[in-house]
Amino acid sequence: MDSFKQLQNIFKGDRIIWIIFFLLCIISVLEVYSSSSILGYKSGNYWFAAFYHTLLLGFGLVAMVCVLNVPCRYFKVMTPIMVPFSILLLILVYLIGSKENDAARWIKLFGIIPLQPSEIAKGTMVLATAHILSQLQTPNGAHPKAFKYVMLTSGVLIALVLPENFSTAALMGVVVFLMMIIGRVPLKQLGYLCSAVAIIGVVAIMLVWAVGKSKTELDGALPAEKQMTEMVDKQQSVDEAQPQKEEKAEPVKRGGVLHRLDLWKQRIDDFMNKKEVPPHEYDLDKNGQVGHANIAIASSHFTGVGPGNSVQRDFLPLAFSDFIYAIIFEELGWFGAAFVALLYISLLFRTGYIARRCQNTFPAYLAMGLAILIVVQAMFNMCVAVGLAPVTGQPLPLISKGGTSSIINCIYIGVILSISRTAKKREETAYN
Repeated sequence: MDSFKQLQNIFKGDRIIWIIFFLLCIISVLEVYSSSSILGYKSGNYWFAAFYHTLLLGFGLVAMVCVLNVPCRYFKVMTPIMVPFSILLLILVYLIGSKENDAARWIKLFGIIPLQPSEIAKGTMVLATAHILSQLQTPNGAHPKAFKYVMLTSGVLIALVLPENFSTAALMGVVVFLMMIIGRVPLKQLGYLCSAVAIIGVVAIMLVWAVGKSKTELDGALPAEKQMTEMVDKQQSVDEAQPQKEEKAEPVKRGGVLHRLDLWKQRIDDFMNKKEVPPHEYDLDKNGQVGHANIAIASSHFTGVGPGNSVQRDFLPLAFSDFIYAIIFEELGWFGAAFVALLYISLLFRTGYIARRCQNTFPAYLAMGLAILIVVQAMFNMCVAVGLAPVTGQPLPLISKGGTSSIINCIYIGVILSISRTAKKREETAYN
């Protein structure tokens, strides 16, 4: 009995949230081990990726237990600290950040520990939005000033994330919009926001299409210096009558934000191009992620091929991260994939139940904002894996192999559990 009480003291909070968390972690470890076989082959240690990911989840669990023991009122105090801290990190990533996939997204702490500031910015945005909406609540809904303050705070964070990580900026925008709906912001203001976003979106797409380069244009272009060198070489070959080796043209690498416009145009073009291509004509070199993800889903045959028996994991780039849901489809089948989606939906509905029991608006908005953040990101990832959305690069929360994101998502769950403890105590007091 004593050991059971000790476990109860450690694993406090809502039990259903705990069950959902552990189920996601179990699926995560199994699927990361299976989908990272190519990493194990290259390193010579097939257990390393799964062991490293399990270690990160262990650190996340420790952080989660620490956070759930923090009273909810202290989260509110952190708002004026976290907002400037997140802004500072997002600025530093442009100055000293390391690049991955041609995007500056990481900062190396002490030159060793990778930190992704956008992950911290997402939680900070939810925290600040919950703070503002709770402070400016009236009997008739949120005060009109709440909309301005939310847009100012979240707008700065989203604007700093946008140039190097469009999908994360879009995710943050969706989350803050849903939080304003829950926070009873006047519908008139939300309507103006939707109209402004629609206009900006149309202008942005036109800009991407006008300035961005397609794959064909990039593959066929040559730098001016290389063209001049080839002209000189050709002239020398004619004069000296010596055969020259033919060199393959290299695509132009464009600096600044232009390389992101090229990427966005290519992804939109690939997604919008719904022309059916015969299997023998499909180019898996240029569309490897989408192609192998489709093969993985098609080869699942509803029941799946079984855990650890995936074939496409050896061909699908980032199978352990961005496209791990396709591997889940292949190995666990349609029922397994539906079960994973149901876990995220259950997390959202259970958090909604916890939020309704809160007497104050701040913990309710904070819990719902964090749950929406996790679930919307999961939906983004799933839609990409099944071909319902363009490739974004968003990992599957608590399942994909990751560093900063895995630990921070555990902290988000810890905050929800802390709020569930407070709501439970208040409910018991009300009944007594």
